[in-house]
Amino acid sequence: MMDLILEAWVSSSIERAKAGWMLGAGKRWQPGEKLKLLFAGYNGTRNMGSDVRVEEMLRQIRHILRAERVEFSVMSQNFEFSRGYFEGTKQVRLPDIFPPFLADEVPRHDGVVACEGSMFKSKFANALTTMMIGSLGIAAAQNKLSVGYGAEAGQMDPLVAKMCGRYCRNSFVITRNEESRGVLRGLGVPTELGTDTAWTFEPRSPEYGQSVLRQVGWDGRTPVLVVCPINPFEWPVKASVAKYALRSLTGVYKDSHYRTVYFHNSGPAAEQAYQKYLTAIANAVSAFRKNKNVFVILVATERLDARPANRISEKLGGVPVLTSDQYNMYELVSILRACHMMASSRYHGIVTSMPGLVPSAGITMDERIRNLMRERGHLDLLMNVDDPDLEGKLLVALEKLSCEGEAIAAGIARTVVKNLKVMARMGVYFEEEVQRRYPEFPTRHGEWSWEDYLPPISAPLRELVVAYS
Repeated sequence: MMDLILEAWVSSSIERAKAGWMLGAGKRWQPGEKLKLLFAGYNGTRNMGSDVRVEEMLRQIRHILRAERVEFSVMSQNFEFSRGYFEGTKQVRLPDIFPPFLADEVPRHDGVVACEGSMFKSKFANALTTMMIGSLGIAAAQNKLSVGYGAEAGQMDPLVAKMCGRYCRNSFVITRNEESRGVLRGLGVPTELGTDTAWTFEPRSPEYGQSVLRQVGWDGRTPVLVVCPINPFEWPVKASVAKYALRSLTGVYKDSHYRTVYFHNSGPAAEQAYQKYLTAIANAVSAFRKNKNVFVILVATERLDARPANRISEKLGGVPVLTSDQYNMYELVSILRACHMMASSRYHGIVTSMPGLVPSAGITMDERIRNLMRERGHLDLLMNVDDPDLEGKLLVALEKLSCEGEAIAAGIARTVVKNLKVMARMGVYFEEEVQRRYPEFPTRHGEWSWEDYLPPISAPLRELVVAYS
């Protein structure tokens, strides 16, 4: 019921914004002014993937439009968790009950860039998708820039899908894959094909990651296996005032409480599936350790992942657990790239390790890792979180990572370079959309290479481009 209230609330906010704009309310960008853009996303929760991709969007778009011509703001749910991120960008607090915030904040800007990777899907939370639709919809209703950047679309509940089709029809969404384009085209939303934006992220030096590994017990020689687990069965998150009231009065639903009125999926079936997932990973890693001399760590790239990481660590006798609470995104990605093999249920665990050519296997709960592994040509390294034979399949995948790592790394390198070029093309699409909405905004002229549409990239990435273009 609370999800329905949020959806109706956001829909009415979009309709009011449209009516007000038609009656002359609001202000349109004027030549000579800085273009004010609001980046709408799921930041300030110490979700490494969400923060990394937004960091690179800001760098890329600022590079293309030129820093002196723009003024960026980014949403954060907790300023403490996003401290030191998003240089040169104002952070605005996104409250849990967000419709009044959107109605007030979006009109202050000349456009919205929606940042969340899982932008249009009900798998994680209808509230999150509703917030994305609201951000884009209010901007589009006022005839302002309204762009979804590096978006993914999947199964949506009927009312959310209807909202997306109605209110994002005048937006422009650059998706991460063709499957997402198909979903949005079916709803009448204009799209182009793009990719994720984390490919250009530059972490701390390799020496930093290696030093952290040594601090937690690595000898500097033994291959390092990193495992990035999640709880795939606690989704979706749903808003419930009734559960919130019961939790406040009696303490019930304490274990499934996310924050304020939001609660994770829970129950005996979810717990049983979760236990099978944890046990399968722990058993496979344990068997692999008996055959290979490896140093194992667990990394929680999202704060919530510390719970499954600690559970698996216990089953393995207490291997090190490193979390996004302990390390910021620059540090955490350096640690991931210092490893030699990866098994991950986190999409951005895999993506951010790939420029470091870390051979990786994916244990997926949805289409994101599946699409990435298909693109890499590594479907033999893909498993599902609820696979009845997850333990056996993961053990086989770990053996492949160990024995075929060089060939796997070559496939990863080709995929990284391909996606850098696609990301550059996204920059071209974005620049063209700015010109369409604001023809008088000064954009670049003349001949430009595809690299000019990327933010400045590191020397190792430039070397990959030379070797694998």
